[in-house]
Amino acid sequence: MSRSTGFRPAVPALILLSVFFLFPVARFLGFSVETGTLQWYADALGKELYLRVLWDTFVIAALVTLFCLVLGYPLGFLIATTTPLWATVGFVFVLLPLWTSVLVRTYAWMVLLGRNGVLNRLLIDGGVITEPLPLLHNFTGVLIGMVHVLLPYMVLLIYGAVRRLDPAIVQAAQGLGASTWRIFWRIYVPLTMNGIFAGCVIVFVLALGFFITPALLGGGRVIMIAVLIEQQVRETLNWPFAAAMSAVLLTATLAVYAIAQRFAREEPAS
Repeated sequence: MSRSTGFRPAVPALILLSVFFLFPVARFLGFSVETGTLQWYADALGKELYLRVLWDTFVIAALVTLFCLVLGYPLGFLIATTTPLWATVGFVFVLLPLWTSVLVRTYAWMVLLGRNGVLNRLLIDGGVITEPLPLLHNFTGVLIGMVHVLLPYMVLLIYGAVRRLDPAIVQAAQGLGASTWRIFWRIYVPLTMNGIFAGCVIVFVLALGFFITPALLGGGRVIMIAVLIEQQVRETLNWPFAAAMSAVLLTATLAVYAIAQRFAREEPAS
């Protein structure tokens, strides 16, 4: 009886989720099997062109995750261990991008990275380079834009992991004469591994389905799977194939999440 009573408040939310999310998603994915065959899935997983897009998507997501970790761990660590005043300043700079539209941020990077953009103008005027650097409509531009958008998620998770660390452990290590680098590598990094793992999973999963940033900064030369799906719907009106590619992306995302959950469960036992 108590379980039934506790379940009732969630019924309206479940109905809303089913009507406005689950049903449209299921209806869209159903387009891929309307013919009664799996031909669209055979094309999506059998043709070299589409396998290349899928591979590029995973490579870009992995590189974005790596760069976010390399940049995000020092920043999250610094915010968590500095004075309250500087921590507040750090939070403002980390959270400010989250309050700005992804589209606005992407267009801002287009202004900065273009051949006649701000960055190339500064480098040419300063005598550092003689020809503009190719920073836009290529792999480099996509990585820069995606790292900028996803970096706050990594920073916040690293910050939370460092803040949960017992300061007495660090004080004990200092009292025993451990150096700063030894404390960092032997205490902070192992004890914040949960935050590192969670940040990598979230950034990687979000990067897999990115659309706006690679579509604009890639300029049609860097195709990720979400960009390919949009092209199939908008340009060729090939809804069944777009649905099949969407199912592949959804399956890949769920597989990454399932693997992450398995590792997370096994971690305490190790």
